[in-house]
Amino acid sequence: MSYDFAGKAGSEHGMKRNTIRAAALAVALLFVASPALSRDFTVNLQERVNGAVAMLQYCLTPEVTTSSLSINSGEAGVNGLSLYQLGGGFTWSKTLPLYLEGNAALSRYDPVFIFSRGTATAQVPVEWTTVAGTAGIGWDFPIAPELVLRPIVNFSIGRVESKVSGSASTTGDETGQEMAFLREGELNTVGYGGSLMLDYEHYREVYEIDVEARLTNIWLQSTGGTSVAVKGTALAQSASLWTRWRAPTGLRALDRPLRYVLEYAFSYYFGPDGDMVGFNYLNSLGAGLELDTGAWDVWVSRVRLMGRYRIGENVDGWSVGLAVSF
Repeated sequence: MSYDFAGKAGSEHGMKRNTIRAAALAVALLFVASPALSRDFTVNLQERVNGAVAMLQYCLTPEVTTSSLSINSGEAGVNGLSLYQLGGGFTWSKTLPLYLEGNAALSRYDPVFIFSRGTATAQVPVEWTTVAGTAGIGWDFPIAPELVLRPIVNFSIGRVESKVSGSASTTGDETGQEMAFLREGELNTVGYGGSLMLDYEHYREVYEIDVEARLTNIWLQSTGGTSVAVKGTALAQSASLWTRWRAPTGLRALDRPLRYVLEYAFSYYFGPDGDMVGFNYLNSLGAGLELDTGAWDVWVSRVRLMGRYRIGENVDGWSVGLAVSF
């Protein structure tokens, strides 16, 4: 996982505290090992469609831990899950504490379905590609010095496309609607729900601390576009914690202090669809350097290079990401 959020700019030199946290594409992907994603899916078509819709839960909100993710399925050269995100959010101003956020994501999931009929079985490798976009609007309510409570209303749209990877045999009965959806199924989805965030910003001359805790609950349902007459639904529920420490290194670059950055983030996916790909939580430990470009007439105020180590249930890996603040 590795695109990075640009953090909130500090107050040094009059810089506005409400910066856009823009995400940049990673220069290296997380490459991890996880249990084989093959499962005995001798269930009905409805559950398969719900599973496809549930994959969107990893694409809905700006997440450091799932920004760019690649999970190896156990077969050489085959990825079980690949995920890329671009997004961020900002508060309009101190006098107008309107919060806006947006997120766009692309993911590819390669489950292997096992059809069984008596003693006969057949493996069907499938490619699920999802594209999703989410927008959020909220309001900052100060509850303590440097601490705000931020309720957010979220709306989401997405699309899931399914196709069988290569040639796949079947056991006879599983050649109807189930195989029709797996081979060339398409689903358009909409989602609605909300998030609740606590945002703590503690900025001083010699260091800066950012902490965000977030709960998200978004209901997803298909709206057509598939060749089969089955509707998919899923409930995307997650909790996340994001923390960052920034302080000057004692060096200067571009007439401004060069900062070092330390970061920790945690995401937990719960609810009935929380472990679609074999894990339901991820930790991220990060360190990097931040270049302040505020003294120059450029469209970005800070550029940050981060390295991160990811670890979770049956998952570990590393990433390198680049981010900017406006």
